[in-house]
Amino acid sequence: MSAKSSPHAGRRALITGVTGQDGSYLSEFLIEQGYQVFGVVRRSSSENFERLEGVRERMTLLHADLLDQSSLNRAMAVAQPHEVYNLAAQSFVPTSWSEPVLTAQFTAIGVTRVLEAVRQMAPEARFYQASSSEMFGKVHETPQRESTPFHPRSPYGVAKAYGHYITVNYRESYGMHASSGILFNHESPRRGLEFVTRKITHGVARIATGHDKVLRLGNLDAKRDWGFAGDYVRAMWLMLQQDQPDDYVVATGETHTVEECCDVAFRRVGLDWRQHVQLDPAFVRPAEVDLLLGDASKAEAKLGWKPTVSFRQLIEMMVDADVAALEAKGAHKRS
Repeated sequence: MSAKSSPHAGRRALITGVTGQDGSYLSEFLIEQGYQVFGVVRRSSSENFERLEGVRERMTLLHADLLDQSSLNRAMAVAQPHEVYNLAAQSFVPTSWSEPVLTAQFTAIGVTRVLEAVRQMAPEARFYQASSSEMFGKVHETPQRESTPFHPRSPYGVAKAYGHYITVNYRESYGMHASSGILFNHESPRRGLEFVTRKITHGVARIATGHDKVLRLGNLDAKRDWGFAGDYVRAMWLMLQQDQPDDYVVATGETHTVEECCDVAFRRVGLDWRQHVQLDPAFVRPAEVDLLLGDASKAEAKLGWKPTVSFRQLIEMMVDADVAALEAKGAHKRS
């Protein structure tokens, strides 16, 4: 089906955080569905639209900032969206300890500013908030589901919990169609290099191509529920197609350790991780989240959502992409 013949043709969506991993996958997905997509970007001296390479010409970019209410109101007035996806945040957990106030401004208060812009400028729009499994933190039960109490263990997790509850508050106070996706870790070749999965796959690629010999990591025993970002943006969209707003855990229901991630990644290039990985205390968090495992049965039952990419497929996909990128750079330098 072409975008023009799609039942969603003519619908408008506004995405904050559009230049990030999730924003780029969501933009591609919505454009394929026939949406007119507006992406919110911050004014910057060095704009990076690399992840939007395939779709940038087919969307409209608007300048606004989660720290500035009037700019968000203007963006909302221009886009007049049917759907708003708030994906923008200071999203790197370790940075939230070194910059806790900035993290709170973007990741917590910023959600309120976007909700206010929707309420004032596009009150009929459906709203999606990117909540996080980091809100569970020191987990009270395993697996974690929508009813599991939050006990965040980082300024990022605390800020995300605020963003989650303010979304619930606007839904209940103003009758807004506002939903939150409590997304567990989701990765892809577009993941930032500061995140451990991409740090591993990029490190493996550098070792495999002769650029490095060692990969330094922190806690190899930390367990996470890792899925593919391309799968998870489909869940975001499905939430806003429901008659009633609600909150959903989005996860694979499988847990893997950082060590397992290393094993799969190094095996992909025919190497033994034990020969190359060194433990570095500098990468251990002040307060660690040891085990995150999501129960996405509600999303499966109500949204019809299931992940399609396995953990092994995901890590191998990322290694392959990183090796190909480094080999392409090498070929470029030689030519």
